[in-house]
Amino acid sequence: MEQKWPQEIWLVRHGQSAGNVARDAAEAAAGLLIDIAERDVDVPLSPLGERQSQALGDWFGSLPEDGRPNIVLHSPYVRAAETARLIIAGMPGADLAVQVDERLREKEFGVLDRLTTHGISQKYPELYAQRQHVGKFYFRPPGGESWCDVILRLRSVLDTITREYARERVLIVGHQVTVNCFRYLLERMDEARILEADRAGDVPNCSVTSYAFDPTLGKRGKLAARLLNFVAPLEASATPVTAEKDIPAAPKA
Repeated sequence: MEQKWPQEIWLVRHGQSAGNVARDAAEAAAGLLIDIAERDVDVPLSPLGERQSQALGDWFGSLPEDGRPNIVLHSPYVRAAETARLIIAGMPGADLAVQVDERLREKEFGVLDRLTTHGISQKYPELYAQRQHVGKFYFRPPGGESWCDVILRLRSVLDTITREYARERVLIVGHQVTVNCFRYLLERMDEARILEADRAGDVPNCSVTSYAFDPTLGKRGKLAARLLNFVAPLEASATPVTAEKDIPAAPKA
């Protein structure tokens, strides 16, 4: 039967951002608000995030030509777009199709945007309690999204990928929640399994989670997991590895 899946998919979380740094400072000071002037969509990479992206680009560039991405899809958020640009720069001469896809954007936090965990509990105690009760998978803050909402738009992304990029090699640059939600879909998880994976640790900045097509799985072949939160490219270049939450901070479910 005809193969519907790409030959390989790489999921990459953007490099460390200025928002990650500001969030850590706010949490350490027990502040209510993360000190970022830009819209979340406009938050750039930190200098370390740029180094992480360059290190990952060098790693992709070191792969055999027929083992590198030839399709790049990325979130429109500045930190993801910059990460994609720097990775692409590490593959000079590659014949790449690059596409911005708004469906890969960060989870929208609504009224909780830029608030620390302490800020959420102080400013919106009822929402904080509701979230603790419902859990992050289903909780949707006013004006924002739940994980289920993100999964719904990523199902649409996978429909596009199977329709347009069969047998291609696809790199997706997004955010922590999008990486986890893609894992939920590609590994056919349920709520308990993906939240267990989330509790095990944050997705490191510029880490790689990948899937390769295996024709022996199922009736028509499936994608099989290959790498999980792979950070060896950063470690090999002596680039610090960071695993910081995106804005806003939120207690583990």
